Amino acid sequence: MKFSQTLRRLYYFFLGQFKSQQFRRYFTVGCSGVVLDLASLYLLKTTIGLTPVVAVIINQVGMAAYIFLLNKYWVFGSSGAFTRQVTRYITLMIVNYGIAIGWMWFFNSYLGFNYLLMRLVNIALSTVWNFLLYRFFVYRK
Repeated sequence: MKFSQTLRRLYYFFLGQFKSQQFRRYFTVGCSGVVLDLASLYLLKTTIGLTPVVAVIINQVGMAAYIFLLNKYWVFGSSGAFTRQVTRYITLMIVNYGIAIGWMWFFNSYLGFNYLLMRLVNIALSTVWNFLLYRFFVYRK
């Protein structure tokens, strides 16, 4: 098989992944996560009176559990291997955190691009690679 044919097959394979019901569910979980993240952060700060830093610490633990569990059971329909999947999920979160920091430093601090635009681009790209990594690595059957 020619290299160009292999690339074409890979392209259509990955394109198909993003047209699936699974991706739509993944996207729904992500959107609901953003809304829940902002709402809970707001409530922790304004209603309970926590500082923003403490509110984020508490908020992120809950959000990580929310995203992990919905992706595991509803999006990817995975059962068993809980400890392995949590370990892989946390590892991916740490890698994404490092990439986000490096991305912001390079594109904003070093090249001078708008920080909000760069954050949006980073979120869009991480949505793509996270879906693939969740499907083929974290929640692999």
